[in-house]
Order: sequence, then structure tokens, then C-alpha cells
Amino acid sequence: MEGTCPEIMLTVYNICMLRIALLQIAPCGSLEKNLDKGLSMCRKAIVSSPDIILFPEMWSNGYDIISRPYAEWKNDAVYADSSFLEAFRECSRELSTAIAITFLEKTDTKPMNSMIVFDRYGNEVLHYSKVHTCAFGAEHDLRSGDDFYVSDLDTDKGIIRIGGMICFDREFPESARILMLEGAELILVPNACQMEINRLSQLRARSYENMCAIATCNYPSGVPDCNGHSTVFDGIAYLPQYYPSRDTCIFESGEEEGIFISDLDIGMLREYRKREVHGNAYRHPDRYQRLIEEEIREPFIRLDRTP
Repeated sequence: MEGTCPEIMLTVYNICMLRIALLQIAPCGSLEKNLDKGLSMCRKAIVSSPDIILFPEMWSNGYDIISRPYAEWKNDAVYADSSFLEAFRECSRELSTAIAITFLEKTDTKPMNSMIVFDRYGNEVLHYSKVHTCAFGAEHDLRSGDDFYVSDLDTDKGIIRIGGMICFDREFPESARILMLEGAELILVPNACQMEINRLSQLRARSYENMCAIATCNYPSGVPDCNGHSTVFDGIAYLPQYYPSRDTCIFESGEEEGIFISDLDIGMLREYRKREVHGNAYRHPDRYQRLIEEEIREPFIRLDRTP
């Protein structure tokens, strides 16, 4: 299915076209039904030969935590070695494609909002849990992830360095910055909220300032507080034939449910990173100590949320 961003003819550098399938699909109301639909959609997506299949946030229970008490939805959580996750591991091996599956993860303490990426051989290559949980709402009952991780993903196009953010993580520049510094070329972002101009602009900014591709998969319209608009930004702002700059959005879906396919030129991104000025090229980390100080200084915008 086609997105709404205009098609742009680009100069091809070292070709490494990575195909991403965004499963902008609605949940079905139970773990078993979400499992069946998720596997079915993966098998439908494979006709387009994707290298990576990406789900929206917390697919295992359809992010159904807003209007239910914690005592109820915490029981939706599943362990990382559960049959739900193992089914997607087997599916990735069966289809010979990477699958980034999301779930409410059961732990020995509180649940976590997690994503696991299985490579085309069924190997777990990335396990990330949302660091910036939405503690102002239902997610205050979640346990936050402890770090940002980058891993090598083996595709038939070669090795791609991937990292993960989940929804609210995108609103903190530090998330994508750390992933860039760890070598991420592509950041996978499962999502569950209204993707309006400001949130889309955040993704555009994270991609631009880090010279990093970002693929986001949201739930479609009809799912509470969601409206589709899954996107892929390639992070390439400047090419000679598009003076003074070009739109880094190479794909944006509409609001409807569907499987959306986008091709990302990783080879062109790698060439771009060699010559442009963003990312880590001209940083001054010695000037950023205020970012890691624990001392509270005025002004603080939300005094009730001081560390």
C-alpha cells in the first residue's frame, strides 16, 4: 500500500536497499487473537519481501491499559520466553525475515513495555524496554527500561545496525542521540498515540540531527487515541540536486489499517554520514555536563516533577 509522501527520485550511491514492512493494524482483544492476527499479517507481508517487519506498541494486548485498572491489565503480561514470543521467533525463521514484535513483558517485579527483534534465522538480536514510560498516566505502573541498545541485524542486504525507541522515548533527544553514538543506522519505533504534526516533527528532528533513519509503526484510526500515520525518515537532508534541502520523510501512511512497505537506501545514508556535519561530527560533550547533573537548579518548569 502506498503512503502519502511524494515520490522523490534520488541519486543512488552504494546500493543497500532495506525493505521495511509497517504493520499498522488493529488489535483483536485477546493475546490469542493478537497472536493469530500478528502471524497472519507477517505471512501476508512476506509477499513484498521485507527485510524487517515492525509492529505497533505493545501488540500482545493492543496497548489496552488506559481504561482498565492495573490489577487487571498486569495479568496480560507475558514472559520473554513465552509461547507468544516463541511463535514469532519461529515465524521469523519460517519467513526468513526479521520481526520486531512488541509486548507487555512480565518480570519478577512490575511489567515492562518491550520489543524483541528476531533476525531472519530466529535469533534474538535486540531486547529493548521503554525507558521513558508515560508515568503521568497508566504507565506509571510499568517498570522502566534501564538503557538503550544497538545490535547488528543480519539481512540478505548485509549487516544493519539497529536500535529501538518506543513511543514517548521519541520526545527526548537523548534517546536517539545515545543510539546514534552507539552506531545505530536505523531506529525502530513502535507507537500507540496520535501522530500529529508536532510528534511527526520530533521524529523528523531526531532523524535529521543524528543522520539516522527512523521507522515508526502506529495503530490505525479506530484504535483509541491512535490515527495511523506510520512513517519512515531516512535522515538525508542534503543532496546536490535538491538545493537547499529535501524532505527526509520517504514514507507516511494514511490513517487506515494496512501493511505498508517502504524501501530505505542504507547505502546512501552511509555515504551521507561520511560527509555531513550532524551526528557526532562537531559535538562538544565537555560542555554538556548540565545534562547529567543531579542538582536541581531554577528554573524548573514542573516543580512537582523535580528528580
